[in-house]
Amino acid sequence: MIRALNQKRSTMRIGLKRILNFINSKSESPKETVLMRHVHEMKALAAKSLINDQLSRTKEIIDDISKAEFKVYSQWGDDGIIQFLTQYLDIPRKTFIEFGVEDYNEANTRFLLENNNWQGLVMDGSSGQIEKIKGQSMYWRHTITAHAAFITAENINDILSGHGFSGNIGLLHIDLDGNDYWVWKAIDVVKPVIVIMEYNSLFGPDKPWTIPYDPSFQRTEAHFSNLYFGSSLTSLCDLAVEKGYSFIGTNSNGNNAYFVRTEELKGLKSLSVQEGFRPSYFREGRDIEGNLTYDGLKERYAQLEGQKIYNTRTKSIELIP
Repeated sequence: MIRALNQKRSTMRIGLKRILNFINSKSESPKETVLMRHVHEMKALAAKSLINDQLSRTKEIIDDISKAEFKVYSQWGDDGIIQFLTQYLDIPRKTFIEFGVEDYNEANTRFLLENNNWQGLVMDGSSGQIEKIKGQSMYWRHTITAHAAFITAENINDILSGHGFSGNIGLLHIDLDGNDYWVWKAIDVVKPVIVIMEYNSLFGPDKPWTIPYDPSFQRTEAHFSNLYFGSSLTSLCDLAVEKGYSFIGTNSNGNNAYFVRTEELKGLKSLSVQEGFRPSYFREGRDIEGNLTYDGLKERYAQLEGQKIYNTRTKSIELIP
């Protein structure tokens, strides 16, 4: 009977995820309309059932956080992981910060804002994108600040404190497509319970690599392939230990790594890089003309050969072999 019940739950979960995926496929236009608001409400309703289902699968999800995945506003399945972690962990201050959100129609904190009524700060380098955020109805429905800034290691703490963020917060998500390692290393004015960091899986599970720090770094200009950016998971895990965090896993698409303050783990498993690393199979590499190449992992890595890379353990510049 228990087995049959679990199968029924699994079937329902798969069905709800398919509903969400179908709705997401029909709602890619960023223009907000009454219809789009109804679509968002439908997605939220389906997601609530998946959230309730997570409670019965806590042990399974603790073993592999990607088992919590579902997508409402996130690019991949991160909405589900974030919902699980924010419900499971003790987080007194329900606040978030997210960098690199564009127009916020595809972001990892928007469902947290709308479903859980968290408060937050979102930032993007484009003032045009920030104005689009401010023009959406959710901007007056919820307590959120949207700020245009090109983020560097030198200005990040002033920006955060200037918007009233200091001390303990709930969640920090850094997705800069560039100096992610260096910016997290510089941040000292806030102490999140959860940190989500984009990593470049092409750098592999063993190399302690990040791009050399350049405050004006832009991914699309740094290399024609659009693959030269960010940090390896190893370097991020090393930095996490320095900052008092434990690595608990990645999303199934192999681009977002999750860290929790070690004293707040509450039974979550602290993983090694080898235990938690996932490669990215999405094929975003480009040729010299800017066209998608659809190359596999080996071909994408080969495009980076000879590029300068910073070894965060030896603190020296190397060339990607």
